[in-house]
Amino acid sequence: MRDLAAHLRRWQAAGTTYALATLTAVRGSAPRPIGATMAVDAAGSVVGSLSGGCVESAVYEHCLEVLETGEPLRKAFGYSDSDAFAVGLTCGGEVEVFIHRVTVAEFAVVEAVLDARTPAAWVCDLASGAVLAVRADDAVGAGFDLDGADLAVLRQARDMLDAGSTAVRVIGCADRERMVFVQSFAPPPRMIVFGATDFAGALCAVGRLLGYRVTLCDARRTFLDHARFPGAHEVVVDWPHRYLSTAEVDRRTVLCVLSHDPKFDIPVLAQALRLPVAYVGAMGSRRADRARRTELRAAGITEHELRRLHSPIGLELGGRTPEETALAIGAEIVALRRGGSARPLSRTGRPIHGREGHSWSGWCRRVFHG
Repeated sequence: MRDLAAHLRRWQAAGTTYALATLTAVRGSAPRPIGATMAVDAAGSVVGSLSGGCVESAVYEHCLEVLETGEPLRKAFGYSDSDAFAVGLTCGGEVEVFIHRVTVAEFAVVEAVLDARTPAAWVCDLASGAVLAVRADDAVGAGFDLDGADLAVLRQARDMLDAGSTAVRVIGCADRERMVFVQSFAPPPRMIVFGATDFAGALCAVGRLLGYRVTLCDARRTFLDHARFPGAHEVVVDWPHRYLSTAEVDRRTVLCVLSHDPKFDIPVLAQALRLPVAYVGAMGSRRADRARRTELRAAGITEHELRRLHSPIGLELGGRTPEETALAIGAEIVALRRGGSARPLSRTGRPIHGREGHSWSGWCRRVFHG
C-alpha cells in the first residue's frame, strides 16, 4: 500500500472515496506478493496492480461493486482451463483478494500506515472491513474494541510488526473469533555482533535463522573474511563504538558484544546501554563481567543502565562449543522477546507457545519508563 501513497494522499486530500483491493493469500505461483494492492476511485481511476494483468479486470469490476454497495468482498482467483486468460492466473497459482471501501472516516487510519519512516501494521477485518493501523506505541482505527474484547488483535498485530510478518490470522477474542489480514510495513529487526570470533560466526547464523538482519563489526580487517561468516548479511571494518554511533537502531535491535577485549567492549557498551534498543549482551567470564561493570560505572553508566546488560551473555545451557553458545544467546533473546520463563516446558504450566502479544515494544516501555 505504501507504493500507492502519493495517489492515495491525493484522493484523500480531495475527499474521494475509493475501494482498496489487497492480495491476502497466494498458493503456488503468482506474479505479485501477499500485500500487493490496487485502488479504484469513484470516477473509475485505478492505481496499483495485484497480478501483473491476469485478474485486474475482474478485480476492477468488483471494486466498482464495493464502491456502490459499501459491502466488503473476498474473492479467490485461480487457473481456469476454460478461461485461463480472462480471470484465471495463467501462471497456474491461486490468489485471494479482499476488497473494501475506504471513506473519509478511514482516511486517518490509512495515513497512519503510509508514513514510510514509521514501522506500522495494517489490520483489516475480513468480515466487516473494519481497519486498524498499529504502531509501536499507539493504534488508530474504528470497529475494534481495543480496550476490551479485541485486545488480542492489537497484541497479535504488534507481535507480527515486531517480526515484520504479513498473513491472515484467526484470532480468538473475548466473545468471538476475528479473521484479520495483518500487513507489516517494517524492515527485519537488526542484530549487530561485535567481534570477529568463532562464537560470532555461530551467532550470526543463529541470528539469521531467527529473522534478524545481521551485521558483524570488528576493527581488525585481518579477521573479517566474509567467507568465514556466511551467516552475516554484512561485515563492517570499524571500531565498534564508532560504528554504533552512526548505525540505524530501533527498539527491536539486539547488540551482542563478543570481542572479549576491554578496549573494544567498554566504549561500545557505554554507548549501547544508553540506546533505546531491545537487548545488550556481552561475552566473558563472571570475573571479567565484574571488572567490566566497574569500568562502565567509572565511564558514567548508572546502575539503572547497568541492569540492562546481559552479561555473561546467554542462558545457562551447559554448552561449550561456539554453536552451543550461540544457541544459548539466541534462546535468551527469544525468551526476552516473547516473555518466556527460560524453564523446561515440562516444569511449567504455561501455554507452549508463550504469552500472546508479548513484544519488544512492551518490554521497552517497562525498561525505559519504569
